[in-house]
Amino acid sequence: MMRTFFTLTTAAACFMQLQTAEAFSATTATLQLPQLSLPNLFQSKDVRRSELKEQIMSLASETKRGLTATDEQKEQMQGLFAELEKLNPTSNPLIINDKKPSVNGDWSLDYTTSDSILGKGGFPRVGPIIQNIDTTTLSAKNSEIVQYFFLIPVPRSVTAELSPVNGKFTNVKFKRFQLGPIGFDVPDTMFRGALDITYLDDDMRLTRGDKGNIFVLTRM
Repeated sequence: MMRTFFTLTTAAACFMQLQTAEAFSATTATLQLPQLSLPNLFQSKDVRRSELKEQIMSLASETKRGLTATDEQKEQMQGLFAELEKLNPTSNPLIINDKKPSVNGDWSLDYTTSDSILGKGGFPRVGPIIQNIDTTTLSAKNSEIVQYFFLIPVPRSVTAELSPVNGKFTNVKFKRFQLGPIGFDVPDTMFRGALDITYLDDDMRLTRGDKGNIFVLTRM
């Protein structure tokens, strides 16, 4: 009698284990584990740089150099800007040598948060806003065309003297303004600023100004 009871008990236990195993197998067969995606973990810096630059230029074009940027778009640009800064391939961009991109030459301003440079609330800028940098003469020149009264396009420029503090940061002293054929020197104690070049490659430059503004420029 005991042997029979033991046999039945053992058989029942085995049957329950079999059912549990089958149920687990069925659940496992239908259960799909979520796929974890880490797209940027193994992405090369060059690929990420290209993506960020493309997004920055697209947003710059969409907002007309920042002139029509909403608060949301400004915040988005700040994020892209900061992320690209972290991937800066050029240390000490103000120190020129043949082994790295040069900051010298003409650059087109594609985006800025500076209302005064954009002419926000004033006369519109027509065409490119150009900045030339020359570290051999420690000079810079900003030039643009302003359409006064929406009728008359007048070229305008300002030249400046650069006083580098280190390989990426320079003080700026504006020296002379030119409005059409009229030019005048700037008093020594007026119109000073600073530029911090936080990113430089062969065709793009990111700069932060002393008033907290950001600048995106591309080589011409």
